[in-house]
Amino acid sequence: MNDFCHSLFGDIIDINLSDGAVRRRPCPPKTARRLLGGRGFNVGYLFEHLPAGTDPLGPGNILIFSCGLLTGSRVPTASRLHINALSPLTGLIGSSNVGGYAGAWLRSTGIVSIVVRGRSRQPVCLYLSEAGVELRDARPYWGLDAFDAQDRIAADAGGVNVQILTIGTAGETAARFACIVTGRDHAAGRTGLGAVMGAKMLKAVVVCKGRGKPFEMRRERIGVAVEAYVQQIRNSPDFETFSRHGGAGYVKWADEMGIMGTRNYRQGRFDLVDQVDGRQLLADKVRSSGCFRCPVQCKADLKFKHGRLQGQTATRPEFEPMINLGAKCGLGDLQAVVQLDNLCNRMGLDSTSAATAIAFAMDLFERGILTDGETGGLTIQWGDVAAMETLIRQMAAGVGLGGLLAQGVRRAAQAIGKGAAHYAAHVKGLELTAYHPAGILGSALGYAVSSRGGDYNNVYAAMEHRWPAEKGAAEFGSPDAVDRMRPTGKGRLVRRAVLVNIVVDSLGLCKVPTLSLLGAFDLENEAALGSAVTGLDLTAADLFEVGDRVATMERLFNLKHAPDMDGDRLPEMFFDQGHQMLTLAVFDQMRLEFYAAMGWDDSGRPLAATLERLAIVDHPQTEPVDRRVDAAG
Repeated sequence: MNDFCHSLFGDIIDINLSDGAVRRRPCPPKTARRLLGGRGFNVGYLFEHLPAGTDPLGPGNILIFSCGLLTGSRVPTASRLHINALSPLTGLIGSSNVGGYAGAWLRSTGIVSIVVRGRSRQPVCLYLSEAGVELRDARPYWGLDAFDAQDRIAADAGGVNVQILTIGTAGETAARFACIVTGRDHAAGRTGLGAVMGAKMLKAVVVCKGRGKPFEMRRERIGVAVEAYVQQIRNSPDFETFSRHGGAGYVKWADEMGIMGTRNYRQGRFDLVDQVDGRQLLADKVRSSGCFRCPVQCKADLKFKHGRLQGQTATRPEFEPMINLGAKCGLGDLQAVVQLDNLCNRMGLDSTSAATAIAFAMDLFERGILTDGETGGLTIQWGDVAAMETLIRQMAAGVGLGGLLAQGVRRAAQAIGKGAAHYAAHVKGLELTAYHPAGILGSALGYAVSSRGGDYNNVYAAMEHRWPAEKGAAEFGSPDAVDRMRPTGKGRLVRRAVLVNIVVDSLGLCKVPTLSLLGAFDLENEAALGSAVTGLDLTAADLFEVGDRVATMERLFNLKHAPDMDGDRLPEMFFDQGHQMLTLAVFDQMRLEFYAAMGWDDSGRPLAATLERLAIVDHPQTEPVDRRVDAAG
């Protein structure tokens, strides 16, 4: 391996927590071209090395943190770190993505991926720097929430510039939707990867900033591509809204569209929406913040001048928690939404799954399926802030009704019985996100076919409500493809969304500027940036092929680890609500169109011709390779 390739694509750290063995090796250039990095690298690795029958919370699970191919470079918004393992919540591919500065700091050390195996005998922190890799005793931090743990670890670092990825108490108690937190408002939230960290007794990953500046040898060409990209972002119609309000500024928009998952998806509009309009938080904003090299800076610190939080500081929630903790739970108190969102981050809980589980319990309580005796005397009514806070704290501690809900709504419904499963809003065990599927059919299909389960952000399909009819006809064969209330062409549209989302995650870019603001979904910008930075001479067609390859690997991974998984279907509750367009027949039409567009058969299994075209062997290695080498290896 020559020095150019080594410095360009970074190193992979492989660590076994059971015995502390570490191996460091360069990432091969062929891997970068075939899978890029981030999500692509992780999926490829797990596809080849994780045996069927692995316990997600056992030592055999493999947890991988990877920078995207462009993470830490001069490309704006290239801050993302992707994390994967077998999910303890779904039994499928566990997949989550986080911004902030941790990814860029990791890349500055020359490290691009961390592969974590085994289980430590006692709590540990993993420290990474240019000097090497070290495991340190984390017993002083065990039992602390995510915020206090970060504060203590940073103080003990003695002034060294560090970024910290940590779990809260929810990860330690194996809440199946525990998340991984960095800073106060960045979280790898979905699919329970914080529980995997906790099961491995890994309290935190601490990254010391290095001196490396990836890809700087191509400075002149990078500068031209970066400047053009920044100008596109700044000139986009929604740039000012995102910069001022973040995702919180779109709550009223979702209500006007009729896609709010209100009161456990009973309605698509929220009668108290004016009280939880996130734009009102601008009055209490004291500082904008954001991720490494991002011109949008969509995050914000708040200090309240009045109300229940008067004099207190907080971070502003994003779009998903605004709706999930607000309308979905019938809560019409804006400051309470902020308070509960910050509490979820502190405890290390995915706010989407936590809120959906609370809404599920509220729905059951109102219907008489859950009674006072089964809730431990807790009255769980729509919009009850005190009850919501109690349940969140119980989830993190693993006690009471909250402890049951922390196993996810699928498991909770099975335990409760009495028809509770009918009201459990999940796909394949992952709780649904904010959108009501009846009002946005492409996203309804995306919920069902998403590789990680019911999630909008994994199949971010904004084309269906943003593109003009003529573009929909040209790209997907019908103008109806970009009409959110019509099914024709949705399978082809969702395929495009699936592939583009994978590529963005594999490059390490943020979806706010790439997909929310620019919304091209053609990968031309991404190919130009990737080529300028890496010298790989990538085309949009190359990137689409990578997305196709990774999507197919994710599908095969899921079929291998959960052959009896629920089909790519929405919960029955949505077909019983009398919606004119979201019927079972319409949904099946969209699903089969998606399978055909992907090159899969009618059961959703990739065809042999598809595997041959993508150079995928559907007989991956079933035993992990031996990594028991010394640290110098």
